Amino acid sequence: MRTWPLQDAKSRFSELVDRTLSEGPQLVTRRGADAVVVLAAPEYRRLAGQDSLLSTLLHAPRGEPLDVERPTDPIRPIEL
Repeated sequence: MRTWPLQDAKSRFSELVDRTLSEGPQLVTRRGADAVVVLAAPEYRRLAGQDSLLSTLLHAPRGEPLDVERPTDPIRPIEL
Protein backbone atom coordinates (compact mmCIF):
# COMPACT_ATOMS: atom_id res chain seq x y z
CA MET A 1 0.00 0.00 0.00
CA ARG A 2 1.46 3.31 -1.04
CA THR A 3 1.45 6.23 1.41
CA TRP A 4 0.49 9.74 0.31
CA PRO A 5 0.95 12.90 2.37
CA LEU A 6 -2.31 14.84 2.30
CA GLN A 7 -0.87 17.72 0.25
CA ASP A 8 0.34 15.28 -2.45
CA ALA A 9 -2.99 13.44 -2.43
CA LYS A 10 -4.86 16.72 -2.96
CA SER A 11 -2.62 18.01 -5.72
CA ARG A 12 -2.39 14.63 -7.51
CA PHE A 13 -5.87 13.29 -6.81
CA SER A 14 -6.36 11.87 -10.30
CA GLU A 15 -3.15 9.86 -9.94
CA LEU A 16 -4.27 8.71 -6.48
CA VAL A 17 -7.53 7.40 -7.98
CA ASP A 18 -5.73 5.72 -10.89
CA ARG A 19 -3.31 3.97 -8.53
CA THR A 20 -6.15 2.90 -6.26
CA LEU A 21 -7.90 1.27 -9.20
CA SER A 22 -4.77 -0.40 -10.56
CA GLU A 23 -2.75 -1.20 -7.41
CA GLY A 24 -5.28 -1.35 -4.58
CA PRO A 25 -5.86 0.69 -1.41
CA GLN A 26 -3.80 3.86 -0.86
CA LEU A 27 -3.00 5.36 2.55
CA VAL A 28 -3.24 9.13 3.05
CA THR A 29 -1.48 10.72 6.02
CA ARG A 30 -2.07 14.06 7.74
CA ARG A 31 0.78 15.63 9.70
CA GLY A 32 2.63 12.31 9.51
CA ALA A 33 -0.16 10.23 11.05
CA ASP A 34 -2.40 7.76 9.21
CA ALA A 35 -5.62 9.55 8.27
CA VAL A 36 -7.61 7.61 5.65
CA VAL A 37 -7.36 4.72 3.23
CA VAL A 38 -8.71 5.22 -0.30
CA LEU A 39 -10.46 2.11 -1.66
CA ALA A 40 -12.00 1.27 -5.01
CA ALA A 41 -15.81 1.25 -4.81
CA PRO A 42 -16.24 -2.51 -5.44
CA GLU A 43 -13.74 -3.31 -2.69
CA TYR A 44 -15.54 -0.98 -0.27
CA ARG A 45 -18.91 -2.57 -1.09
CA ARG A 46 -17.46 -6.03 -0.52
CA LEU A 47 -15.98 -5.05 2.84
CA ALA A 48 -19.13 -3.21 3.90
CA GLY A 49 -21.36 -6.13 2.97
CA GLN A 50 -23.17 -4.17 0.30
CA ASP A 51 -22.83 -6.68 -2.50
CA SER A 52 -25.57 -6.93 -5.08
CA LEU A 53 -28.65 -9.06 -4.44
CA LEU A 54 -27.42 -11.56 -7.01
CA SER A 55 -24.09 -11.91 -5.22
CA THR A 56 -25.85 -12.29 -1.87
CA LEU A 57 -28.11 -15.03 -3.25
CA LEU A 58 -25.22 -16.84 -4.92
CA HIS A 59 -23.27 -16.90 -1.65
CA ALA A 60 -26.22 -17.87 0.56
CA PRO A 61 -25.90 -21.07 2.63
CA ARG A 62 -27.18 -24.15 0.82
CA GLY A 63 -28.43 -27.51 1.98
CA GLU A 64 -29.87 -26.33 5.28
CA PRO A 65 -33.55 -27.15 5.75
CA LEU A 66 -35.93 -24.29 6.29
CA ASP A 67 -37.68 -24.31 9.64
CA VAL A 68 -41.18 -23.31 8.60
CA GLU A 69 -43.81 -23.76 11.26
CA ARG A 70 -47.45 -23.15 10.43
CA PRO A 71 -50.19 -22.64 12.98
CA THR A 72 -52.54 -25.61 13.39
CA ASP A 73 -55.57 -23.40 14.09
CA PRO A 74 -58.45 -23.78 11.63
CA ILE A 75 -58.92 -21.05 9.09
CA ARG A 76 -61.43 -18.46 10.24
CA PRO A 77 -64.79 -18.46 8.50
CA ILE A 78 -65.67 -15.60 6.20
CA GLU A 79 -69.02 -14.53 4.82
CA LEU A 80 -69.39 -14.26 1.09
